[in-house]
Amino acid sequence: MLAVVPSLLGALVLFIIGTMDILKLTVTAATYYLVGGQPDIHETVVPSVVMAVDIYLVAIVLLIFGLGVYRLFVSPIEPAESHPASNPFNVSSFDELKDKIARVVILAVIIEFFRAVVDITFETPLDAIYLALSVLALAGALYLMSRAHKHHRE
Repeated sequence: MLAVVPSLLGALVLFIIGTMDILKLTVTAATYYLVGGQPDIHETVVPSVVMAVDIYLVAIVLLIFGLGVYRLFVSPIEPAESHPASNPFNVSSFDELKDKIARVVILAVIIEFFRAVVDITFETPLDAIYLALSVLALAGALYLMSRAHKHHRE
């Protein structure tokens, strides 16, 4: 329980932070379009949304970890038992829990990469090639991850 309770509290705090960030962005956008007179928000909207999604993904990691540890070491979660095995909270081993957490962490890294890419300015054509190679590497990683997941389910 020493790992479960702090993980769930951390997830709750991050969900609240992400939601407050989106609400603040919504108020800022509404004010910009309805009232006007504020600085241009077009430069900050996408990075703000991406940051909120990243916060939600970290919260999901904590949620999966906390409930997975609870299910493995303390007690089964009855509502999760009635759902298919693909439910993120249905874990039968510690390795399965690590695998589910790793997938969400990889998605969080991809979102963080996307946030960094939004701010890139290309100074040379080589910069664009590096970006293209990075996107290709991420696509390859996602493809291999989905193949491994499909092979693991069979």
